[in-house]
Amino acid sequence: MIEKVKRDPEFYPVVRRRARLAWVLSAMTLAVYFGFILLVAFAPGLLGRPIGDGTMTIGIVAGVGTIILAVALTGFYVRRANSDFDAKIDGIVARAAS
Repeated sequence: MIEKVKRDPEFYPVVRRRARLAWVLSAMTLAVYFGFILLVAFAPGLLGRPIGDGTMTIGIVAGVGTIILAVALTGFYVRRANSDFDAKIDGIVARAAS
């Protein structure tokens, strides 16, 4: 059955699109994380500036934003995989099983 799935003309395009999306989102996540670390290393004064009159700093907001972005990108991938990629793969497997 695995060979029938692999021979389906729709299988590899779906796998390639899923892999491309995963790589793009991974690159985005790494860019944001490395960007944050580079800011910590080379612009600590910027990140240490308070926002308004309180004790909240730009660095705290940037750090929390980095984490939230990573979670959001993961959620986007999971939603896309569950709604698009998995449905197409399930159809390919169902055709191969019949």
